Amino acid sequence: MCVTCGCTDDNETKITSLENEHHHTHILPDGTVITHAHHHEEAPKIHAKIHNTTISLEQEILGKNNLLAAQNRGWFKGRNILALNLMSSPGAGKTTLLTRTINDLKDKLNISVIEGDQETTNDAEKIKATGCKVVQINTGTGCHLDASMIERGLQQLNPPLDSVLMIENVGNLVCPALFDLGEQAKVVILSVTEGEDKPIKYPYMFRNSEIMILTKIDLLPYLQFDIQRCIEYAKQVNPQIQIFLVSATTGEGLDHWYAWLNQNISK
Repeated sequence: MCVTCGCTDDNETKITSLENEHHHTHILPDGTVITHAHHHEEAPKIHAKIHNTTISLEQEILGKNNLLAAQNRGWFKGRNILALNLMSSPGAGKTTLLTRTINDLKDKLNISVIEGDQETTNDAEKIKATGCKVVQINTGTGCHLDASMIERGLQQLNPPLDSVLMIENVGNLVCPALFDLGEQAKVVILSVTEGEDKPIKYPYMFRNSEIMILTKIDLLPYLQFDIQRCIEYAKQVNPQIQIFLVSATTGEGLDHWYAWLNQNISK
């Protein structure tokens, strides 16, 4: 899919709606598998044949993605949908934070979710259990979502006007930062079980994110994690980044995250 990270370009992307128990599958001419959906032709895939085409190929891939992302962004704006791109390492707590957020705010905000994983619908099932509308995108060997996948996912999800769309990207701190999905803001999630130097190890991710959520702070008494140093590293990379310290288990700090959501859906 992308030469930036070595994703194979013959991976199969599968999109599953969890709104109905019965799923049926269509296989498009290019091999893409779509479950419980009817979609039309995909943009043609690009193949790198020799090494000296890599730079121009990367530009072409990102250029096409950015055009689709701009279309997505216009679609969101026209419907007053706050679309957020949630990114993190695997296991940082994206799904746990997301389910807690949905359960706490379901009576105040209309939230829909696009789940991104290489395989399984496990996380989407957890989201569905909250009563939230959700579509699962499985990227196969791909390591990130792109704007085309989001466009197709939206056809199934059809989030309502004046709502919030949470896009849970594939767990990866590298490639998801490169691909604009049309979101209003990128939200990077970092847990205290990871190193406090993640912002300077993966600067592109943190530089391109408007929000950093530091999760699992209830575990701090049992860890050697320097919060202040982590915040300094994040600010070093991105002085404008807004930081929330939260625990999805105890609820500590979530009020600030929720206040930000409420303020931005009304903009």
